[in-house]
Amino acid sequence: MAEKHFRRTLSFVRRSNRLKPSYQRAWDAALGQELLDIPHGERDTAVAEGYRVDWRAEYGRTVPLILEIGSGSGEAVAAAAAANPETDFLAVEVYRPGAAQLAARIRREGLTNVRVACLDAVEVVDKLLPPGLLSELWVFFPDPWHKAKHKKRRLIQPSFAEKAARVIAPTGVWRLATDWSDYAVQMRDVISASPAFRNPHAGQRAGEESPLTKVRSGDLDAASLGKETHPLPLEQALDSAGGWAPRFEARVVTDFEQKALEAGRMIFDLSFVRQP
Repeated sequence: MAEKHFRRTLSFVRRSNRLKPSYQRAWDAALGQELLDIPHGERDTAVAEGYRVDWRAEYGRTVPLILEIGSGSGEAVAAAAAANPETDFLAVEVYRPGAAQLAARIRREGLTNVRVACLDAVEVVDKLLPPGLLSELWVFFPDPWHKAKHKKRRLIQPSFAEKAARVIAPTGVWRLATDWSDYAVQMRDVISASPAFRNPHAGQRAGEESPLTKVRSGDLDAASLGKETHPLPLEQALDSAGGWAPRFEARVVTDFEQKALEAGRMIFDLSFVRQP
């Protein structure tokens, strides 16, 4: 009997990947330079089995490396790379138009410390990163998959926490942000449950000061979507756990975040330290 192979649930759905002419030119110019030319597997977002990257040779040096998952057009990672020339950055963006925009931005701004991978981030973590390579991992505003039937698609799951623990160096930092409160709670609880990570802000910003309390007591998620709201009484809305980090200062306010703020959504920041 033939062996059955089960596909992993993906945390993304590929939208149109057709590149308009200007993006195609940017893609072609950057491929093999700012844009990593990595052979793919059975899916064009997968990494070919057995393929490896010599990261020291790729960047031409050995310095701290930060991975950002879901870089979009690169507002955040480009700003961070410009402000931190002594650090290298790997930006993973699964959508070709976004990756092309990011590669063009890197070239335009003369940033030599950023590489872009247009791949499934899980494939990158599993197949291209050796243990302890990363000084930091950034996951800012991943797709919230807010419908209950779609929550299995969320990137932040116990299985991904194990993968992150493998590639983040001891005392390295995992930084996250989301504008969806239910996903924020999942992020906090999943990573806090891992013995590989410690929340340096455990217990902070709890009670009435918690952004989660504010969302629940005003049903802000529903309000921001124009839906009927059902605010909870304060005693039911109260977030006694807290654990929310202050805003990460190096994270610039992107167009996406600005729109979320204008819609009345709360931003949740989290950070976790990889245990030695």
